Amino acid sequence: MTYTPLKTLTAEDFIAQYGDDPRYELIDGELRDLDPTGPHESVAGKAAGYLFAETLRLNADWIVPKNCLIRPLAAGTTVLRPDAILLDNTALEKESLWEREPVITSGQAIKLIVEVVSTNWQDDYACKTEDYALLDIPEYWIVDFRGLGGVGYIGRPKQPTFTICTLQGNDYLRQQYRLGEAIQSKLFPALQLCLAALMP
Repeated sequence: MTYTPLKTLTAEDFIAQYGDDPRYELIDGELRDLDPTGPHESVAGKAAGYLFAETLRLNADWIVPKNCLIRPLAAGTTVLRPDAILLDNTALEKESLWEREPVITSGQAIKLIVEVVSTNWQDDYACKTEDYALLDIPEYWIVDFRGLGGVGYIGRPKQPTFTICTLQGNDYLRQQYRLGEAIQSKLFPALQLCLAALMP
């Protein structure tokens, strides 16, 4: 048997070929199939809805775009596609690509990111946690509604888990919540939300 390595894609190649396809993202040059399912999209849509509603309540100049790619300039072979993202509208003028395409290249405009865990849970708990911390994104939500993450991330017994990662210096401080527990967000301290409300 001969091993043939997969062709590594650049960020430019990925955006040209897969930028409009919500099924894929690029991590370290490797194409990742996000394997979206109906329940996954339901959870992502509910999370985006809560972000939008809280933004309206606060009368903040923030947006929750339907589509958005994150292409960190420091990582030439990574393009991430978060399940939901909250952007500071006033900081988008600093984003050189935003006027032409929904691509963010730095973390300056990003207030919060939501990732809904699917079969590629390692990306959400490990790779993306590092990438988002390097971009100085203040808050990162990991919604593991099926309890798929490794026990090192969600504990034992494995069960649905909502993890809020809050940036402290260069790293995230993680706080886990289970079904029925009220979630505490630093960005949205008055938010009334629990994992059960996001379940499909």
